[in-house]
Amino acid sequence: MARALDLSEVGGGRLLPLEALSPRPQPRRRFEEASLKALAESVRAHGVLEPLLVRPLGDGKYAIVAGERRYRAARMAGLSEVPVRVVELSEKEAKLFALVENLQREDLNPYEETLGVLDLLSEDLGRPVEEVVALLHRMRDEARRKVPQNVLGSLEARRVEEVFRALGRMGWESFVQARLPLLNLPENLKAALEEGAIPYTAALELKKVKDEPSRKALLEEARAGLSLRELKARVREVLRKEKAPRPWHREVGERLLRLDLEALLPEKRARVEALLAELKELLG
Repeated sequence: MARALDLSEVGGGRLLPLEALSPRPQPRRRFEEASLKALAESVRAHGVLEPLLVRPLGDGKYAIVAGERRYRAARMAGLSEVPVRVVELSEKEAKLFALVENLQREDLNPYEETLGVLDLLSEDLGRPVEEVVALLHRMRDEARRKVPQNVLGSLEARRVEEVFRALGRMGWESFVQARLPLLNLPENLKAALEEGAIPYTAALELKKVKDEPSRKALLEEARAGLSLRELKARVREVLRKEKAPRPWHREVGERLLRLDLEALLPEKRARVEALLAELKELLG
């Protein structure tokens, strides 16, 4: 986990030119344009009130640890420099601090938050994200006694529990059940979730619909403000139709369209032709 940042260890506030600052990859994938413009107006009127936290890179360059939104607003407002506090952190500590800082601010959408938690666990455990996801699923299955226990109680499992306790967001089991499914959302649902157009509960509900046109239509209704209760009812209706057996005449019709009479044995072809002639007569 990122160590607690003691301000006594942080250098005093100073001004640095924006050109000396480098944004770094962070959990937030999207910055709300309207919100960013509002912040830029405030910055234009009052300046940047809270210093950015940065770490030195050498040659007069600094990486932003926390405060990229203020950095973007300052650029939008036309400022040439911003107040900063310089902190000595390793690259790993900086990444962990940025993840925790963003998660604690509660301004990430659920998809970004899920990726942020997985990145945090990946850094903390020293394992790729894919292995972290597999570990979490294994822990869930063992907790439900679906598989023999050989992970729960291990050092890695205890670290996972400690990370979730430190974040104070939700337990690891809730995370596995409610958030990991977001990783496998269809692209249109993922985009709507990242835009903040639908809540993650609606995204998970829509994910159940396999028929793409039906899912797209329901997504538009959800975007327009359909309540979760109404959406669940619509999804149940679509799923009933998806599970219903296909009418026999459609199945037969499609097979006839694919039928190559010339490839049939003569006696079978004659029988099929006779039956088709009889069917044609019955149908008028």
